[in-house]
Amino acid sequence: MCGRFAITLPNDAMAQLFAAQPANDLPDVPDYNVCPTRPVHVVRGGESGRQLVSMRWGFLPAWYKTPTDGPLLINARAETIAEKPAFRHACRSRRCILPATGFYEWTKSEDGARLPWYFHRRDGAPLAFAGIWQDWGEDAQATCAAVTTAANDGISAIHHRMPLVLEPEAWPLWLGEGGKGAARLMQPGAEGVLDWHRVSTAVNSNRAEGAELIEPWEDAEELPRPPPPPDPQGSLF
Repeated sequence: MCGRFAITLPNDAMAQLFAAQPANDLPDVPDYNVCPTRPVHVVRGGESGRQLVSMRWGFLPAWYKTPTDGPLLINARAETIAEKPAFRHACRSRRCILPATGFYEWTKSEDGARLPWYFHRRDGAPLAFAGIWQDWGEDAQATCAAVTTAANDGISAIHHRMPLVLEPEAWPLWLGEGGKGAARLMQPGAEGVLDWHRVSTAVNSNRAEGAELIEPWEDAEELPRPPPPPDPQGSLF
């Protein structure tokens, strides 16, 4: 799953990267501890081109009378997204991208303590999570969820799920600009694209802030990493 992430790219840089028109009410950056139900940056397509907008991270189906009427839907599983009543219409017509710098996952120690790990692109470029969105309520509040897949071999040592990370060439297809066939993108990411390290348990608190949250934890046990992809072509951004 993806339950916490970081975004450090300035708003104008995000707009330029995704060739999107930025809204005026975008969340503040940097944010090293983006938590569910908070506003997040979202890229979506439209008749007038791509837009960079703010949405609530926590997808609200049309039948929810209040935001707490059912489970908090921050993720949508790629394997069942087309079948679930909450997601099936959005996955066909309201797909989006959530920019991120990195994301967190947790393992447990022998005594049950939650140990956080920070994942980021090995080449240092931003991440682009596949997502879906929907307006909810009388005020048409924009809400979204990140799409997840089974973890690839490297990440599975820490967690069995991972966000669906889109490469730049896949952005038009996911956003509906490149015709049909977005379903074929919903697969685990390639090995060797992401790297990771243990970070301080300070991030276990949703109130924690600051760049130190993503700094390596010196005393952490290292896990094996997959090799880089064959014949690398350099940065994809």
